[in-house]
Formats: sequence, C-alpha cells, structure tokens
Amino acid sequence: MTIESFRAELPHGITLECRACGPRDAPVLVFLHGFPEAAFIWDEMLAQFGARYRCVAPNLRGFGGSSAPVEVEAYRAKPLLQDVAALIHQLGAPVEAVIAHDWGGAVAWHLGIQAPQLAKRLVMINSPHPGPFLRDLQSDPAQQAASAYMNFLVRPDAEALLSENDYARLWPFFRQIGGDAAWLTPEVQQRYREVWSRGLTGPLNYYRASPMKPATASDDAVTKLKLEPAQITVRLPTTVVWGDADIALPPKLVDGLEQWVPQLRLVRVPGASHWIVHEQPQRVAQEIEAALAR
Repeated sequence: MTIESFRAELPHGITLECRACGPRDAPVLVFLHGFPEAAFIWDEMLAQFGARYRCVAPNLRGFGGSSAPVEVEAYRAKPLLQDVAALIHQLGAPVEAVIAHDWGGAVAWHLGIQAPQLAKRLVMINSPHPGPFLRDLQSDPAQQAASAYMNFLVRPDAEALLSENDYARLWPFFRQIGGDAAWLTPEVQQRYREVWSRGLTGPLNYYRASPMKPATASDDAVTKLKLEPAQITVRLPTTVVWGDADIALPPKLVDGLEQWVPQLRLVRVPGASHWIVHEQPQRVAQEIEAALAR
C-alpha cells in the first residue's frame, strides 16, 4: 500500500503533518506516536490496515513538520487533546479506534476520559494510565527511579545536550530501555535524525508541561496532585498491550487498571520492551485486529 503525506490545517491554528494510507471513505484508524518518535513508526501498521481502513498517523504538535509552539504551556493536556479532537472531526468522528504509544497514549487516555464520543475504542501500547502512574510516582521508589530520566529532559539545556555528537545521548533511549535494539538499523537511525533535526524543544516541552514526573527539591508538583477515580475513568472498550520488559514503565503500572478502565482487555507480551512497535510489529498488528473484532 502507498503511504501518502498531507497537512491537516486545524481550526485553532495548528497544523499537523500526517502520514496516511487507505481509501478516504473507509472507517478511520488514528495512530499516535510517542517520544522521541514520529508518525513514521506506524508505517507498517498503515500499510497493513490500509486495505480496509483509512489509517492516519499525525506528527503530534512539536514533532517533525507539525506546528511547534515555543511556550511550554502549549504542551499541556488540554491543547494536545484539542489537536487530536480537531483532526478526528476532520476525518469523521467517531473513528473506529485510536491506537497510541507512549506520549501519544497520554493524549489518547485523555481523549477516552474527556471526549469518548470521538472514538469507538482505544488500543494503548506501553502507555500508562494516569491513575496507576500517579500512584507509583508518588509511592513506589522503583518507579521513581525508572522515571528519573524525565528530570534530565526538562533541563533548560536538554536540547543542546541531546543534539551533541550525532545525538549520542538520544540513541541510549532505545538501547537502554529496549534490549539490543536490533531494529535500530542505519536506515531507521537516519529517519530519526531527520525528525530530530527539525527541533527538540517541542518534544521536550511535553515533559516540561507535565506534573507527572518524579519529585525533586525544585519541583514537587506530583506530590500534591490528586486524581479521583471518577475524574479519570475510561468508559471506552480498551485494549492495553504491554511489553513486560519495559524498563522505564514496568509492568506493575497495569496492576489494578480495571479500577479506571472497566472495559479492559490486557495483553502482556513477555520479553518485549517499551519499543514493541518496532520490535514486534506483527504482534502489535495481531492485537489491533483482535481489538477491532471486539
């Protein structure tokens, strides 16, 4: 299947650069990427599902060729959801599914909580629901240690440090929390370089704008945060696919998830890391198929 590109001009002034595949009149699947990724990570899914669905993967604001406001506040949950909601309205709501990984999942969880009318179902891939993530950031030293890298990413000099020496500090994000990262071929590395060369401030602002990171002496916002179950319950049918070898987001984050996601189907994938979309694309496609058949 041929993958095309287009620019979605949204009514609130943001433009999202999108990759797409499939008939324009087919049911829609929306794919949301994470950090430090981009829309291209979904190309295999777009090609696989494009025969039956209109598959669209935007570069989220701040990434690639999408709009990249400079203000940190522009990367809070509300404007991020506004982008995806406006895109879905243009594509035709409700879409069959929103399929999301990492930070894309944070946006999709918010959509499931605040705007469930926009999608028929969610497929979440190694992206923690805010309920257990807040629980463990506040009380679990192991999760606090696993998430400590976030406090490096909010440093004012993070862009400069990450860009040095051919992104020498960025490649370990894949290798240290993704096993041997055999999928990270020279060709894939070059695609990442092309994305990162467009700028890292927008992607890093996701971390700067969020209170969901380990407390430090200068930023303890997470310790004061309280989320009532009624505020963060997802009523959509939701499939959660979790690579159990994720170092940054350990499998404990799916413990008790039914409390917040009553219509939950949980799939644990032993040995898969945070980068399961790259590592095991056919397994990911299989679970998306199963979710669509629910």
